[in-house]
Amino acid sequence: METWQEILHQSLTTVDELIARFGLENLDREAVQQAIDRFNLRITPAALALIRHPGDPFWNQYVPTPAENVVEDGIVDSLGEDADSPVPNLTHRYPDRVLFLVSPVCASYCRFCTRRRKVGDPEKIPLNQFDSAFAYLREHTEVRDVILSGGDPLMLSDRRIEFFLKTLREIPHIEILRIHTRIPSHLPQRITPELCEIIKKYHPVYINVHFNHPDELTPEATKALNLLADTGAPLGCQTVLLKGTNDDPAIIKELVHKLLKARVRPYYLYQADVVAGGEHFRTAIAKGLEIIRALRGWTSGLGVPHYVIDAPGGGGKIPLLPEYVQSITDDEIVLRNYAGDVYRYPLPRDGAHPARNGTGCGENGHVDAENLVFLDV
Repeated sequence: METWQEILHQSLTTVDELIARFGLENLDREAVQQAIDRFNLRITPAALALIRHPGDPFWNQYVPTPAENVVEDGIVDSLGEDADSPVPNLTHRYPDRVLFLVSPVCASYCRFCTRRRKVGDPEKIPLNQFDSAFAYLREHTEVRDVILSGGDPLMLSDRRIEFFLKTLREIPHIEILRIHTRIPSHLPQRITPELCEIIKKYHPVYINVHFNHPDELTPEATKALNLLADTGAPLGCQTVLLKGTNDDPAIIKELVHKLLKARVRPYYLYQADVVAGGEHFRTAIAKGLEIIRALRGWTSGLGVPHYVIDAPGGGGKIPLLPEYVQSITDDEIVLRNYAGDVYRYPLPRDGAHPARNGTGCGENGHVDAENLVFLDV
């Protein structure tokens, strides 16, 4: 049986290999090489097997195109991560959690990658500068949640993965460890019993995987997810809304159903970031809201992710919801449900509601419905 490392070495990595596979008529050699020079190419056998024809959802995700070379509104560090990096490999943006970049490489390189300015370059995600990150984490006792990312942390050896989990678990104030990975989709053979035994030792460990299309949940990927779920780690999925790939309510609905069957909770649906080289993947906000409207109420609440924009410049994740609140007065809130029916909910008469006491209200004591966010329970 081949090891996951041997399978990884079978990946497609050059423009010549792309042309041999898909034909020169489907690729602009010069433009594709220019895109590869700016951001690495690697497509694992598992990802390559999904591509049925040029322009399909999987071609769009993995094959470089001339559109990557066109920069209009795109920002190199679109999320402003570098400004919130107190030491190498660490981003500390939110009060109680940090992002820890522990690997510079991925099994396959997604062409919409937000961190494409760094990913694939060991000099920009250095593997020998972790001491300052651990020292920072030991000193900052407000940090209770550490996200291991990269690149892909599961591209590391078992020994290195255990080193990170063990070292972080020994810091008393760190309560939660998270692993963000796309390995179950790109290289499912990497999810071995030995890796799962390591994860079991350091709970609570949460694992967020990345699937964008229901066809990515192959039998091999589902097997890998089941192995991870059996470790006891709760699994979530982060999906990116991509033009021409999954910007269709039926596709996302099928995806979340398949994820739930594989014991993965849909977590975030991201609006594609304004990243230089990935602008052509962006959709209208209305499309994301349409998808959420097609899910909420029409399928289990377990299957409805939070639709968010990761705000450019470092603002963090901001949730977006369709308009369910029609109006709020001193006496009632008027709501429209998933089916479009209108309902009236009487407000309490004890002065507890802002619309009754003027707290947090707009002009004349009325609440501006546009400024409210109602989340599922």
